[in-house]
Amino acid sequence: MSNIASDGAPLAATPLTRAVLEIDEYASGLGWDQPARLFALVDTAQLRTQEPGLADQLGLGEENAGALTPIEQDELPAGTPLDEFLATIAWPEVIAGCAMTVERLMLPPTAEQSIPEGLDDAALAKWVAAHPERQEVRMTVAVLRNGTRESAVRLRAKDSPTEVLTGADLVPGLADALTATFEA
Repeated sequence: MSNIASDGAPLAATPLTRAVLEIDEYASGLGWDQPARLFALVDTAQLRTQEPGLADQLGLGEENAGALTPIEQDELPAGTPLDEFLATIAWPEVIAGCAMTVERLMLPPTAEQSIPEGLDDAALAKWVAAHPERQEVRMTVAVLRNGTRESAVRLRAKDSPTEVLTGADLVPGLADALTATFEA
């Protein structure tokens, strides 16, 4: 048995990993330079039982048992810092988890030592954007109510489904912020 799907993407072992990769693929289809996007994750079987019309509209059949269905939420408010926005979210019990996709500029660890001191956020962002070693990345992070987490990271320079890095602890800060949306 192969670990690669027919489209060349790696096969995912868990429903949460499959959901993260599905969201990553969706975001990839929208192109780069996109705003952050928030998704509710619902148990597909439960969705079929409670909302059969919606499940049919989404094309979710019996073969999706055990899966998680991502449902994109309204656009995030412009100009609101991500941490402040996430602090305003509380999910109803029917939501099994949530996910977010964001684009950021990242520097290699070696470049962090050369960051000038005393920069405010705007000046730091400008400095990073001008750095020759910067990398543009899209990060998709998902968490479940029980604390399980998964992430996918895609570099703009290697924008391919076979070049997506996955792991539970790739973006711990965002995973922690998403987990906090379930703590009421």
